[in-house]
Amino acid sequence: MRKTLGWLLSLVVLIGTMGAAGFTAQAATAAGPAAATDIKDQILGIPGMSLIEEKPYPGYRFFVLNYEQPVDHRQPWKGTFKQRMTLLHKDVSRPTVFFTSGYNVNPNPRRSEPTTIVDGNQVSLEYRFFTPSRPDPANWANLDVWQAASDQHRIFTALKKIYTKNWLATGGSKGGMTATYYERFYPRDMDGIVAYVAPNDVVNNEDSAYDRFFAKVGTKECRDKLKAVQREALVRREPLEAKYAAAAAENGWTFTTVGNLDKAYEAVVLDYVWAFWQYSLLSDCAAIPAAATASDQEIWDTVDAISGFSAYTDQGLETYTPYYYQAGTQLGSPNIKQPHLAGLSHYGYQPPRNFVPRDIPMTFQPAAMRDVDNWVRKNADQMLFVYGQNDPWGAEPFHLGYGVRDSYVMIAPGANHGANVAKLLDEERALATAKILQWAGVAPAASLADARQAAPLAAPDAQLDQHDLERESQLRP
Repeated sequence: MRKTLGWLLSLVVLIGTMGAAGFTAQAATAAGPAAATDIKDQILGIPGMSLIEEKPYPGYRFFVLNYEQPVDHRQPWKGTFKQRMTLLHKDVSRPTVFFTSGYNVNPNPRRSEPTTIVDGNQVSLEYRFFTPSRPDPANWANLDVWQAASDQHRIFTALKKIYTKNWLATGGSKGGMTATYYERFYPRDMDGIVAYVAPNDVVNNEDSAYDRFFAKVGTKECRDKLKAVQREALVRREPLEAKYAAAAAENGWTFTTVGNLDKAYEAVVLDYVWAFWQYSLLSDCAAIPAAATASDQEIWDTVDAISGFSAYTDQGLETYTPYYYQAGTQLGSPNIKQPHLAGLSHYGYQPPRNFVPRDIPMTFQPAAMRDVDNWVRKNADQMLFVYGQNDPWGAEPFHLGYGVRDSYVMIAPGANHGANVAKLLDEERALATAKILQWAGVAPAASLADARQAAPLAAPDAQLDQHDLERESQLRP
């Protein structure tokens, strides 16, 4: 619930307590056994929840769990599947952060930035249809943003009985999109949303914003250097494809889904400039070889390091079939122009349909992202969007209209797809931190009085606070 409603409910409870003298003592007695129940027993007492394993971590309890979900939330009687999730438990008296990557869940203890800021618990959810969280048989029509939001809603509803303090939803990239869609469909669940580097492809076939981005990102010297390597990789297609064939034979790579090795090779090369800016910094341009004098091996190595030659093999695509399916049915995907490759590119930017097995039907739904975008512009309430200045995915961001409440879009200067609150300029970083603390209901008095005093409540932890960027392809945010 939002803070206003929470305040009213608190007032009602206070009045009720003042008017019932004997109630407090009875409630305290009744709460005793529940408070003494081990948190694992409380979690496993939720219908449909089962334990995969518990992993020790200092200061926390960490559980890898399965939760039974309807395959179709509109028709829950038509079967269920087990959805994998994790719980980083600190204390039921702390706020809880609902984290989604939009992909597979990490089965090891990790802590998102908002979790560190509020010193809270964290629930992390695997996105439906990413294995092993895939119904069997898989009806791909049940993979859409509403069904995924409904997965989160059911889990929140079940866990809110145990974790009664404020909740925030967060995620980066596709996870940021996921947190935003959850808020759109279930706006009364969370007390705040922190969406990092979340693309917003409202009109799928209008991608000029990306072309404008690539025309000015970084410096001209760096842009020209990257384009020269990309062009050279297509000029030397024959010897480099021979290396690709040898690598495929060595690694057991096949190309059934994309069609053939040539299409896969070009897809990797066309990703090169995008992938550089997505994962690298302007300072990394110094390590890019000069195309005119580079050997075949140097061209191969830089393309492989930045784009990844395994990305469009059957083996590289298999894990991400659910993403490409969604990109081709609801989320949209970029289709940028690269005039410097004229006469060398055979296929152009290939659509998501090329990266999904042909036996899975796909039909694009243009209204899906327009609906979310319209809702955010008009109804955003306690939402924070953080983008990186040099991240291609930020070329089409979420925008806020005049009717929004306590919501913000902030841009980290020079940052890539790993942009976060810590990389914002001082004033915005302090404001963002203060708002996250406030929405979570744990803001110290000093930060409420002066946002410049806001700071994360949890001590840094190098292992817990690792943030691994999803890599492999620009077509996957």
